[in-house]
Amino acid sequence: MFCPLCFAFQNFALGKGDEEVISTLQNFAKSVGELNSLHSELANQMADSMVFPLIQFREKDLTEISTLKEIFGIATDEHEAAMVKYSRLPKKKENEKLKADLVKEVAYTRRKQHQASLQYYCALNALQYRKRVAMLEPMLGYTQAQISFFKKGIELVSKKMDTFLSSVSNMMQNIQTQLDSEAEAMRMSQKELLSADDAIYMPDKDSEPVNRTLIQKAGYLNIRNKTGLVTTAWDRLFFFTQGGNLMCQPRGAVAGGMVLDLDNSSVMAVECEDRRYCFQITSPSGKTSMILQAESQKEYEEWICTVNNISRQIYLTDNPEAVAIRLNQTAIQAVTPITSFEKRQEGSPNPDRAKPGGIPPAGSDSQKSGAGPEPEDLIAPGTPIQFDIMLPASEFQDQNRGGGRRTNPFGETDDDSKAASDDSLLQQVFAVRFLGSMAVRCGNNREVIYEAMRQVLAARAIHNIFRTTESHLMITSSSLRLIDPQTQVTRISFQLEEVCQFAAHQENGRLMGFVVEGIDWSDGNGEGEPSFSAFVFESNTEGEKICYTINLAKDITEAKKDPEALAELMKNMPLTNDGKFLLLEPETGDTDDGAGPEDLESEA
Repeated sequence: MFCPLCFAFQNFALGKGDEEVISTLQNFAKSVGELNSLHSELANQMADSMVFPLIQFREKDLTEISTLKEIFGIATDEHEAAMVKYSRLPKKKENEKLKADLVKEVAYTRRKQHQASLQYYCALNALQYRKRVAMLEPMLGYTQAQISFFKKGIELVSKKMDTFLSSVSNMMQNIQTQLDSEAEAMRMSQKELLSADDAIYMPDKDSEPVNRTLIQKAGYLNIRNKTGLVTTAWDRLFFFTQGGNLMCQPRGAVAGGMVLDLDNSSVMAVECEDRRYCFQITSPSGKTSMILQAESQKEYEEWICTVNNISRQIYLTDNPEAVAIRLNQTAIQAVTPITSFEKRQEGSPNPDRAKPGGIPPAGSDSQKSGAGPEPEDLIAPGTPIQFDIMLPASEFQDQNRGGGRRTNPFGETDDDSKAASDDSLLQQVFAVRFLGSMAVRCGNNREVIYEAMRQVLAARAIHNIFRTTESHLMITSSSLRLIDPQTQVTRISFQLEEVCQFAAHQENGRLMGFVVEGIDWSDGNGEGEPSFSAFVFESNTEGEKICYTINLAKDITEAKKDPEALAELMKNMPLTNDGKFLLLEPETGDTDDGAGPEDLESEA
């Protein structure tokens, strides 16, 4: 079956053979100079052999081209109108019948546009041959009339031109033969192409895999434009990349213009007006941004990957394609995502360095010289990353057994647990989104948190994992708990003394993370070795506030050991009516209505 993608590789002879016609016309010009004195006697013969073919070429062939061009324009407008309707399909409340009707309409208009374009292009190709005939035939008739009409000098004329004229006649026959062959081949190609299944014309039916190493991309996208203070409009335009710039060429324009400089820009998926496949490109300064919509999932992912590759300025290297492929392969090998808390059995490539002892001690030469730790000293290469916290079914049943008792993020529990809640002097809840966690090699260095953030965000970008689930992070004076806002079930909890390091991102203030210390019993020596895990979150508020709350919780824990220190701390901090430390208002009011949390897009 003929593939539509092969259409781009068809041999359309738009300008082939013009050189031979030009050289032939130059030879004609030399002979015509000798026959100019006899033009008056050849008027009638010239009208039949020279003027008539030109008039026929103009009125028949050129009129046909103009008509086919208008038909192609009408088919293109109908396809554009169908694509506008299809692009407005809602994502959340899909009407299957409406969607099916629009998909059929898009397929029908694409088939119609394709057929009209094929007829138009075939006519253009045929015109190239007829153009040569239309230029040669009048000159041939004119010259033959001159030779047949004038007997004077017939020997001189015939000796010079017999061979030349016969070669011109043979050339015209060859051109006509090529025209017939080309027309037959195109008819067969049209027959095979138009007999193909409608699925190849349907949007979002791509069978090719996503290419994540592109450094150039072109195609139609919908761009959102503001038409008023609160109103917006979407326009379907042709976009393409050129070097480090994003270009746009409206319909009918001769050339495209620059829209945005992509060097060091950022790109991310966004939810916009209930439309699918939307992404946002933001300039390095953050002052300029645009929201675009792709036609399919494949185009959506390839545009995001292409802009991401261009923003790294890969196109400036000597072999950008090879650099993009190498970076993509290296990133995929370095980051292996998992989606459960099951422990990998393979272990790290170097088990000795994976232990805390692999980090040079505080008094080592490397730290004395002021050099920072290398990334492989903080996190073992190839360490798997967990992107979600999956609560085992047995644990879920245990937490909800006994009358369906749940853990409330604001500390409001049943009477039998009231005593435990009164012991906590601090209870603060933050709305966060879990981005990922991974094993690290140390817990006494903030750089390990920054490196974990970098690897987690890079892994999410490489594997196109943009959606996250909102949770409640409860910080008390004794523990940290991550709670499901819908079921109030604790997904995971840590004792405060297990949290050995915490920090907010230096540039993106909404990112924060902490390191938890545990015991690894896999060595089987009966004592266990210290192990460390880093957890990365994105919050709705500043990460520094969460870090401040954790630090205050640790201060309270230390102050509990000394009654005087605890009294001094309580004197300096405002308290609630029930004697707890007053920090911030709860941030989870939007999700306390009992509705289930929806998957959100990470802005990290």
